[in-house]
Amino acid sequence: MNEETLQVSRAEVAHLHAFFHLLGQGRIAMGNALGKPDGEALPLNAIRRVEHDGERLYQLADSEVIIHHSTRGDIRIPREDFAQAAAYLVERYRAAEAEQVDITGLQGFLDALDIFDLQARTDDRTAFHIRLFHPSTPFLGVRLQSALGLWLPLLDGGRTANLKLEQGGVRFSQPAVQKINALGEEDGTADVARRMLYIESHGGTLRYNDVADRVFRANLLMLDTNLPRILCAMLRALHADGTNKVTDLVAIMQEQNPLKMKDELVRKHGFYRYKLRQLLLALAWGMRPAKQFTGAQSPLDAYLVIGPQSEPVLFTRQREQDFADYLLSHARLELASPQEAHYGFLERENGAYYFKLNLKIGLAKR
Repeated sequence: MNEETLQVSRAEVAHLHAFFHLLGQGRIAMGNALGKPDGEALPLNAIRRVEHDGERLYQLADSEVIIHHSTRGDIRIPREDFAQAAAYLVERYRAAEAEQVDITGLQGFLDALDIFDLQARTDDRTAFHIRLFHPSTPFLGVRLQSALGLWLPLLDGGRTANLKLEQGGVRFSQPAVQKINALGEEDGTADVARRMLYIESHGGTLRYNDVADRVFRANLLMLDTNLPRILCAMLRALHADGTNKVTDLVAIMQEQNPLKMKDELVRKHGFYRYKLRQLLLALAWGMRPAKQFTGAQSPLDAYLVIGPQSEPVLFTRQREQDFADYLLSHARLELASPQEAHYGFLERENGAYYFKLNLKIGLAKR
């Protein structure tokens, strides 16, 4: 930011757009499995947002927003002004050619609102809190997922999200291990699939051994003791043939049946599909690899999803089945950097060799 222009990040644009759009519309559509409005729109009563001077309440009236300010008293702004500001942000976002977006035309409006923090500064992953219907309704902690520069992974594949496969079958010499680990490096990439294929085509085996991080192991075991094995089989399919859609990977799991479950449980009850739905919901509601997961309810109560066409839809815990369907149909396994996440190499540990695969889960924007 300087005296002449107001340059902000795309993530800040995404947050401001969502905030202003809701205030301008005064209602919010519920989402379906496709991430589109399901035909039901709920009235919005208020939004609570963390500002530079603490939490501030934005109360919606018929044609205006009443801002309860800690030092300036009540500030009244026409709702139409918020709708126009949201439209302006979309226009500037689409016109931007770099990571920074020029929203200088909004400077006066932000000053009038006394907004300095353009993006929420919270530790619980909430963008803001919304209250539906009327003042007696509880506030819902909302996480924002916006195609306007704030599209977050469900599970960011860092080092704590690695699964360990033990290499057996044949003992490779140290020069062979170095050769395997160098595959793909000549063109600047780390070809994990080629390394796995080389190991297995030369008599080696790669079998699931453990979750590399003890906290992430415990978190997965809280959901199901066999979940790490399922995820390992899915990651092998990802690297073997590039299949990344979770729905396709679930179909592969049904055919391969890595846990050797009874066919009735797999086909009629949808065993693998159910396990992935539970994992995706846990991740969406706040489970992280390196933070202890107890199953207790997190501060997140709702997901606000804004797709490429900028139409927000809301998913809440009260309609969790719709949200689970959305997550399952949009979830993708993604490839983290092998160097940064430290996976895809044969590594010696306590006299044995291990090969790590990394779990990173994102959502398709469409």
